[in-house]
Amino acid sequence: MTETLLDAYGLIAFLRGAVEPAGAEARSLVHAGAAISAVNLAEVVDQLIRVDRVAPDALRGMIGPLMTAGNLAILDAAELDGWRAGELRASHYHRTRSAVSLADCFLLATASRHGLPLATADPALVTAARAEGVAVVALPDRQGQRP
Repeated sequence: MTETLLDAYGLIAFLRGAVEPAGAEARSLVHAGAAISAVNLAEVVDQLIRVDRVAPDALRGMIGPLMTAGNLAILDAAELDGWRAGELRASHYHRTRSAVSLADCFLLATASRHGLPLATADPALVTAARAEGVAVVALPDRQGQRP
């Protein structure tokens, strides 16, 4: 059962574990039943392969068992979410005051459609989510600060 929708950072923190301040909280969220959108999964894959140099097969070996065990669901990219994500970005993005990414707007649209709280450390996403009435689980960022 999915209880929380993770942003890319939430799943990355889970996979990196104790290295990230949000690692323990992300672990609790995943064990309780979490999801990530397919769009945000792409961010995770990019980050861990390109930056952390995790081999693609090794990454599949890390994420696959979570899916098999029912701890992590991957939510498909829906047309409705695509439309809504574009609208949300047009409403909430500002280059200097609120640099919310298109991928995070997609996450927000998906969270709203599924009625799920989203877990993030991104202040711009938290602000947009709260403005849209979506519940937020505020994770600590890399410096341990919560939005």
